[in-house]
Amino acid sequence: MAPSKIKNFFLKKRAEAKLKLGVTGPGRKLNSEAPPPSAKASSSKQKDVYIPPKRSELSAEAKAAANAALARFEGKDKKEFNTSLAAIRAQVRKELEAEKKAKEAGHSSDHGETGDQDTAQEAAASRQDYAVRGVFFRCPMIGDEILPYKEWKGRIKEFLYEQLAADRGLTACLIIYNCNPKDKAELCIETLTKCIENIVNNPNEEKYKKIRMTNRMFCDKIKVCEGSLDFLHAAGFVEIELDNEPHLIWSEDNIDPECSLEVLLEALKAAEPIPVELDRNLQVLLPSQVKQSNLPPDFFRISPEEIKREQQLRTEALEQAQILKTKAMREREELRTVNRYKFSLVRVRFPNGVYLQGTFSVYEKFGQVYEFVQSCLMHESAEFSLVLPGGQKFDVQEDLDKTLYDLRLVPTVVFNFMYENESKNLTDFLKEELMLLIQSF
Repeated sequence: MAPSKIKNFFLKKRAEAKLKLGVTGPGRKLNSEAPPPSAKASSSKQKDVYIPPKRSELSAEAKAAANAALARFEGKDKKEFNTSLAAIRAQVRKELEAEKKAKEAGHSSDHGETGDQDTAQEAAASRQDYAVRGVFFRCPMIGDEILPYKEWKGRIKEFLYEQLAADRGLTACLIIYNCNPKDKAELCIETLTKCIENIVNNPNEEKYKKIRMTNRMFCDKIKVCEGSLDFLHAAGFVEIELDNEPHLIWSEDNIDPECSLEVLLEALKAAEPIPVELDRNLQVLLPSQVKQSNLPPDFFRISPEEIKREQQLRTEALEQAQILKTKAMREREELRTVNRYKFSLVRVRFPNGVYLQGTFSVYEKFGQVYEFVQSCLMHESAEFSLVLPGGQKFDVQEDLDKTLYDLRLVPTVVFNFMYENESKNLTDFLKEELMLLIQSF
């Protein structure tokens, strides 16, 4: 069956890529020691939970250097990473003092800078004020990198064209579906399907074995799509000149030896986009780092210019019309704001002052946020709640299947973390390996 051929195609290519890189398993080279087995047994209760990406363990020297820096910072000789509230407050004071000094230095400096320099500084400050660097994705079928969506689309296209010579027919099906706009790809697939079905169902009809390449239907529906000509060549069509016009002529002798029209037809119908998964871009932050609130353009459905224009129009409207809004008016304005975003930045504040941050699609369910937080806890089996600053607590039974869009948890939301019931006395929160991320500021 073609779907299994597609699956085997990727399994084979991934195995070949790993051998070329000298890798025998996830994250391990041939000349390295095997990683220790996971200490945590998989739970039968949890399924489809978020698994934080494995990060390389710090060396003993790196840990010692980090501990020494923290010890100097707090004026104490500590040998373990300090995640206490006192250490966090000390870091906040340090950053506030540095910010104050920077502002004072700025006021005392020469103000004779040009307008262009001011604009450049404002742009740089805006970039530094982003709450997150961007939105990133994974594509397990192709590789292990974490990249922006546009880079993955380019990487997928490059990967498919590299496989074209070895497996022309199957690869061409995937190119059609993954390297063209969806509407064009679907129209091309529909037209190619009819061409091949006509030959299969009418093997003695010569008219179905010839395609004039200047035909309008061919030009508008097939030729415009990447991979379409490669598919036709794999299916047995060859380009020749007839009556001073280019034609594609079909012959059974020209079909790729490892394929048949039936297999190619099924592969064409079964082709799907190569899945690209949203990466959580997990971060652990100090309170001072959460001051950053601006979202990068990747979070928006519209362009930065449109965002700026919309904000300006809304500001002008508020200045000109200071009127009481009805509930319906407020709901329409809220919906209009929510519809501008594709992603939501979720932050969870723990009682020790540390924040956990992750990126979600606005159409992901609240249950996925809950599972993400649960997977990061030192005590994963503990009961807990996520509470909004106003005190609203989400019902585990009713709200888990609702999307962030439905709950209006867009574009950013901050939850307060609370242990519940028998877990109320717990004082440990995030896993130790995640707490090490807090050193990156």
